[in-house]
Parts: sequence; C-alpha cells; structure tokens
Amino acid sequence: MPATPARIVSLRAAGTCFAVELTEPVPRVLHWGADLGELSPVDLTALSLTAEAATLNNSLDVPRRFTLWPTEADGWSGTPAHHGHLGGTATAPRPAMTEATHRADPAGGGELRVRLAEPASGLDITLTYTLDAQGILTADAVISRGESADPTPYDLAGALTLLPLPRRATEILDFTGKWSRERSPQRRPLSHGVHSRDVRRGKPGADSPYLLAVGVPGFGYRTGEVWATHVAWSGDQRYLVEQLPEGAGVHASALGGGELLRAGEIRLAPGDTYRTPRCHFAWSADGLDGIADRFHGHLRARPQHPRGPRPLVLNSWEAVYFDHDLGRLLALADRAAAVGVERFVLDDGWFSGRRADTAGLGDWLVDPAVWPDGLGPLADHVRALGMDFGLWVEPEMVNPDSQLARTHPDWILGPAAGLGPTARHQYVLDLSRPDVFAYLLKSLDALVGSYDLAYLKWDHNRELHEAVHAPSDRPAAHAQVEALYRLLDAVKQRHPGLEIESCASGGGRVDLGVLLRTDRVWASDCNDPVERQAIQSWTVQLLPPELVGSHVGAARNHTTGRVTSDTFRTATALFGHAGIEQDLTECSEEELARLTAWSALYRELRPLLHTGRTLRADLEDEARLLHGVVAHDGSRALYCWARVSTSAEGQSGRTPLPGLRPDARYRLRVRTDLGLPSFHQAAPPPWLTAAVEGWLTLPGAVLATAGLPMPTLNPGQALLIEVHRQD
Repeated sequence: MPATPARIVSLRAAGTCFAVELTEPVPRVLHWGADLGELSPVDLTALSLTAEAATLNNSLDVPRRFTLWPTEADGWSGTPAHHGHLGGTATAPRPAMTEATHRADPAGGGELRVRLAEPASGLDITLTYTLDAQGILTADAVISRGESADPTPYDLAGALTLLPLPRRATEILDFTGKWSRERSPQRRPLSHGVHSRDVRRGKPGADSPYLLAVGVPGFGYRTGEVWATHVAWSGDQRYLVEQLPEGAGVHASALGGGELLRAGEIRLAPGDTYRTPRCHFAWSADGLDGIADRFHGHLRARPQHPRGPRPLVLNSWEAVYFDHDLGRLLALADRAAAVGVERFVLDDGWFSGRRADTAGLGDWLVDPAVWPDGLGPLADHVRALGMDFGLWVEPEMVNPDSQLARTHPDWILGPAAGLGPTARHQYVLDLSRPDVFAYLLKSLDALVGSYDLAYLKWDHNRELHEAVHAPSDRPAAHAQVEALYRLLDAVKQRHPGLEIESCASGGGRVDLGVLLRTDRVWASDCNDPVERQAIQSWTVQLLPPELVGSHVGAARNHTTGRVTSDTFRTATALFGHAGIEQDLTECSEEELARLTAWSALYRELRPLLHTGRTLRADLEDEARLLHGVVAHDGSRALYCWARVSTSAEGQSGRTPLPGLRPDARYRLRVRTDLGLPSFHQAAPPPWLTAAVEGWLTLPGAVLATAGLPMPTLNPGQALLIEVHRQD
C-alpha cells in the first residue's frame, strides 16, 4: 500500500457518514452515504487508495477527483461550484485550501470547516458541513473578498453546494404542481447531462422542486437506498443532479443546489460577503420514509420548534370571505368554541378599503366603515370564549388602489421603464428599502400589540417578475428574501410568543429557510380531501405533521367543487396541524356533533400525531392509500386506510401495517368517532367487524409481515385504525 494519505476526517451519526480527505489544493469527498464504522489508520489508507479513479483514454493525464468545491481545475466538466468574473477576467478559478478544522461530537455528528483562497479573484471561500444527530448533513458557503482585493467588483454568477452520488443512484424524484395541487411527484431515470430545476418566481412556488431525491431503481416509501437534498431558501433556487460519461472521480454523478442568481445580482467589492443558502442533504437505506424520518427529527430538535399542543384552528376565509360583519363573526366564534376550536383567525377583508382583492393591500389599518370600534370587540369575545386570536396579513404586497401606492409609488418593486401587469391585482413592495421595511415593521408591531395577536397568517399572493430596483434596474430578488427574513425576525423579536404561518397562495412558500422564522405552513388552498391526501403525504416528506396546516372544509369544496363525506374530510385533516375552514353557523346539529367529536379526537391523538414517525405503505394501486404515525417507542400507532378512486381489483388483499414489530403483540380497534366509511362490499373482513366492536389482539407477525385483508372502500372514504402494543 502507498504511504499514509493526507488527513481523512469523517462525520458520523444515525447510520450515515460523510468522509473527506484534506488533500491539496482542494479536499476531496471520499464517501457520503451509509456509515463505514470506526476506521483504523490502515482502513483509512485503503479508503484513500480506493478513492482514486482510473485515468481514461483521451482525457486528463491524471485521475479526476471530485472535490468539496469542484471546478474545471479539478477536471470537472459539469456545473461548477462557483463561477463569475472580475470585470471580464479571473474566469478560471483555482481555489486552494488554507485552513481546515474538524470537530466530532461524541454523541454523533460534528462539523467540518474548510477555508479556500482564490488569488485571481481575491475570493475567500469558507465551507461548513454540519452533521446532526439525525443524520442530516447541512452545507453552506461564505464567499467574501478581502479589504485589500482588486477594487473591481467580482460578479458572482452562481454558487452551488454539490455532493457525489454512486453509480447505483439512477432514478430521480422531484416535485411540480400548481395552485391547489402543490407537491405533485414526478419520476424519471437519471441519464447523461444535467437535470436542473430552476425557480424564477421570487419564491419556491407551487411547482417547487421541494426535495430532489435520487435513488436505486424503484425506490419507494419503505424500500431502497435514497440520497436527497433540499435548498433552504425562500427565493429563486436551483436544484440539480448531473452525470457525465466520465463520472465524478470514482463517483458517478453530483447532487446539489443553491440560489439561482440573476445577472449582476451579487457583485462583491472588497469587504463584501455573500452567504449561500443552506443545503440540507440526507441519505437513507429505508426509502423515502427514512429520508422523512431524518428531516422530521432535524426539525423537531430545533430550539424554536413548537413544544406545546398545536391548537385547533378556525380560519374565517371560506366561512365569510370578504363579508365582514361583527354579528356574523361573533356567532361564528360562538360555534367555533362550542365544537372545541382553540384559535380563531380572521382572514382577508378587515383592513381599509378591502371589500374585494382589488384594493387596500398596503393600508394596514382596520377599516372604520366595517369595524367602527376596531377589531377589539371580536378579539375580546374570542378570548372570552377561551380561544386565542389571529389575523391574516400580506405585508410584502400592495394594491395600486391603495393609499400606500398613491402616496409612495416609488416603493413598488419594478423597472424604471414602468411596471408590468398586476397579478392578483397587486404589485410587490421593495422590502430592501429602509423606509418600506420601517413602515411594515411599525404596522405589524402595532397590529400585534394592539390586539394581542397570538398568530399571523402571512400570505404572499404573486410572483416577483421584473424584480429590480428602479432607476438602475439592479436585480433585487436576493435582497428581497433577505429583507423578508429580517422583517420576520424583527416581528418575532418584538413579540416572542407570536406564531406565524407561511402561506403563499396556499403552499407556494414551503421551505426550511422561511421555517427558521415561522411556525407552520399552509400546505394548499385546496381542502378537498381527495387532493389533500396526496398533498399532505408529500408535504410531510420534508416537514413533520405539526408544521402542516390541514383544515376541514365544507361538503362542497371551495376550489374543486367536489362533494365529499364529512368522515373523509375529518379523517384527512387529522394528520397535520388541524383546523376548520367553513361556516359553522350553516352546519346542522348532526354536522356540529361530528366536528365536536373530531376535535376531541384531534386533542386526544395530537401527542402521538405530532411526535411520532410518519410512515407510508408502498401499494401497487394509487387509488388506495395507507399511511400512519407510529410512536418512536412503538407503543401506539394510528393508520388511515383511504380510497380516492375506484380500482379494477375488487380485493386489496393482505396489506402489512408499516412500522410495527413482528415479534410483538398488539391490540387494535377501528375508531368510529367520526362514523364508519362507506364500503363497496357485501360484508367486511371478519377482523374488521371485531375491531369495530372493541379491541382485537393480534400478533405483530400478522400485522407487520403477513398483513391484514383490508376492506374495499367506496371512493372518497377513509378508515382509522388505532394500534397499541401489549407489553
């Protein structure tokens, strides 16, 4: 064997490992994936030896290496980690390591920090990789120019965090979507070239890539090896996976992402710094549920993660829309409290001139024509009923028909040649302007303080087209996101107990950047449970259920017009941060009784639903769904067996319940609190009859391995199965 290699460092936690060799000029990635265990010096030498690729014909005369910061200097012909120019020069970067520090956490994980210098451009690049106890590898870069650098600004055209993938990772999963159908999965084989998903909306958007996963062929919820990344940024983004014929050193392809930079957006003068968005990477040997496990654990370990019970919400939008009337809203609050609501949120329509979505945005004062005594009478009544009070806002936007737009037209983000068309009858405010920022902070601070708000539903209803600062027309999308983050931070700092929801025409701004500063997301404006079963299932691929708003709507859905049963709507909404989105004053006594039973069931089960492991079964028929939440100690579980459409097959056959132990014994029962679903069968399987009547004891080998013969439901129906382990 050759001499001892350069220093090899590794970060290890939760069965995963990230190993790097601190070679010159740029450290190379030896491994990212399954844990390699504690390696001896001889083993490290072997790892280094086997990380050297063949020298190919008609190629570089030395083996290619895939480094932490790949560029053409490494022989990497794919998308570089960064590129740009210094007044048209310094376009061939040759970074070199100047310092590296490594800290291993005895409990698992740790941090690797590497500093690179690029003399031609005067750039200093600091790369930080942190592996947490859940196995999430977080990477970011800080790119700066020294005070003594060439005074010519360096135009940074792109900066991405990239990690290598092995040859067996050959199938891609990411997401697309539209309003009311967010996070719609799409799969394709990995081929030569680059699969790039660019976001140019100023926010992640309803068609957000969300999570880019690459795995072994046919990977599913419960099976297959998967590598995935998420860009934690609330603006323009780039996700990519790239495979070249020559590979990536000894690896096959590269996975990564970062911010999509517009031309001229980041110009680094001496002393300036650019920080890339954080990219979170995860590996799993247990399919997509394994990836979800890691992200859920990562988010739940945050100090700011919600710790108390997630209150049952009523949001007024689909109950009253813009028809604000104190008497009607007081009656709605009475009904809400009676069925068990714990948070009452007044949606759009309360502020000056806001009788439709064509006017008023930007004028964040209570409309005296509708609310002559302000919002106090409603807020006081809500709190007297034992609920807390929340309010809808859309601070980043302005209607042309508003006092703000008429007084400060220069506050609107857009080119000097004139504003383009409105979208949703509104434009975007330039948050990076100090006067705009100060105005919004003052307005929000006054609202939260005056009405003792517990909650803000923070909306964002248009995309950032032509997001430039007039009169110079410099790009502004990056500065807009940074200003949004500062505004959210400032509001939270002034009101520490305040919760904020990230809403953007529904689920158009769902990312871990905004969730550093907010407390839940609105997954979609669509409450249709047929659509929601899929939307929520894929939203929890990244986020734990307690961060995902899931509301019960009216029988006839607001967005699709589909009529569904209340049992299906309530069962679907149970698996998230639950709420109600309908006019309770128009409900029958029977409907109110069902909602009251559902709210009690939510309060009973939320300690499990909001702490346990989310699991989904791999079924061959997309018309049927089986998902659930299992306690981490395996003591309890709740499953939802749902059907969204008909199937050719009459029988579902034996279906294992995921997450249970074959060597344990369990009691199970069907929860009938919401009523039983409608069945498409002459008689149910015998076990179901017994589980409806009371607890049924079965061995784990039957439940987890052999499986239960599941009943055939009619479309738009769901069954809840509760399981307890017998100790």
